[in-house]
Amino acid sequence: MLFNSYIFVFVFFPICLVGYYGLLKSGKSEAAKVFLTVMSLWFYGYFNLSYLLIMVCSIAGNYLFHRLLSREPRKAVMILAVALNLGVLFYFKYFDFFLDTVNVAFGTDFVLRGILLPLGISFFTFQQISFIVDTYRGEVADCSLSEYALFVSFFPQLIAGPIVNHNEMLPQFRAFGKKKADWEQIAGGFALFVLGLAKKVLLADTFGAGVDYGYENLALLGRGDAALVILFYALQLYFDFSGYCDMAVGIGGMLGIEIPVNFNSPYKAVNIVDFWKRWHITLNRFFTKYVYIPLGGNRKGQGRMYLNFLVVFFLSGLWHGAGFHFLVWGMLHGVLYVVTRFWQRHVPKNKHRVMTVLSQIATFLYVSVAWVYFRAESIAQANTLLKTVWKGEAKKISLDLAECLQPDEFWYVLKVLHLDNLSFSRYIVMFVILAAGLYFSMAGRNAKERVSRLKYGPVSAAVLVVLAVWCILSFSGVSTFLYFNF
Repeated sequence: MLFNSYIFVFVFFPICLVGYYGLLKSGKSEAAKVFLTVMSLWFYGYFNLSYLLIMVCSIAGNYLFHRLLSREPRKAVMILAVALNLGVLFYFKYFDFFLDTVNVAFGTDFVLRGILLPLGISFFTFQQISFIVDTYRGEVADCSLSEYALFVSFFPQLIAGPIVNHNEMLPQFRAFGKKKADWEQIAGGFALFVLGLAKKVLLADTFGAGVDYGYENLALLGRGDAALVILFYALQLYFDFSGYCDMAVGIGGMLGIEIPVNFNSPYKAVNIVDFWKRWHITLNRFFTKYVYIPLGGNRKGQGRMYLNFLVVFFLSGLWHGAGFHFLVWGMLHGVLYVVTRFWQRHVPKNKHRVMTVLSQIATFLYVSVAWVYFRAESIAQANTLLKTVWKGEAKKISLDLAECLQPDEFWYVLKVLHLDNLSFSRYIVMFVILAAGLYFSMAGRNAKERVSRLKYGPVSAAVLVVLAVWCILSFSGVSTFLYFNF
């Protein structure tokens, strides 16, 4: 089920809110946990019932390991549990990629299985691995099956994160008996949800239309077209992922549950290290705690530290997808990360405003180029797009590309202003939307900052309602979230 769907907005979430707060008001906190779990399983199973079976089996198996480790924290049991989780992830996500690689490398003809990737499996697998390891380390107090099932399946963060820790969620679940409806928190959650929805529906999917056109018509693109496609994807991914994160936090807020921030204006970063403190924060936290530190962190010398960074980014690329282009993307970040850390240790910081702005722009451009390997279907396709920017034909920007960024409501504004008959009118809308995307992502306040400053009243309520209605009327043209694929 999508947040940006009629069934979620008009059926699922109203039932969830009424049932949840009704049970809490009746003093049935345990029933409220079970109710949220059942709703979360419905949310997940709505895509495909086979997904639901995989998740239920995963929850049951990992809870059994949790109980065993709670009684006797044996390292062999912990390793077995982690290995089984990674084995399941490997089978569903990487097995066909592995067979295809073997076929290419050794000339074999193993038949690919066409295995269906369960949505969000990378997220809930990592979340359960962290729980198992923390149980082994003695960091997790014993928890009930209902608490654990809700911890894994809680629908706002189930499919695209954040990857939450036990100490962030279990105390909140255990406090259900003390919860009452906090109308200010509910209002803030609603505002954040609407802003996130607008990012996804009105911006991400608009940029996405241009991206899809560009990748489907690489041979027709000129230099300017290719450069725009790269920028469009950087902004599509930004507003898609940040929109999901805002909606997840907003839904949690409406339920009185605080979900950790996973996204903090990453295109305002002034270097790649700063970027990874802002982008997919909980994934970075996971790799730091469960990979980087166990490998030795920075405790075994600078050379080992830099190697550990590269290992983390290699795994980050692999985690995001089964393909060599994802590994290239990960290593592009990893190499620059190592260079930046070396630079920071040996070169004095320059805090001049001009240098800060230039660093931000350079970081954004580098990240945008690296995203080409993230979006492309292969290294060759990514190289083709980048080569077009560098050596392609210098020609007028394609009208077909501009047509992709022409929402009907914006086109109506041009008609009202009598600008629709101008030869360059299509380009006006495209560049206005591009300028808005660059401003909101690189200079403007993010959604959380805007909500924190929001003064609730008739005007703000009217604006949010109009924005929500605008988004809902646009549902027929929206797509799934990009991170659902990972």
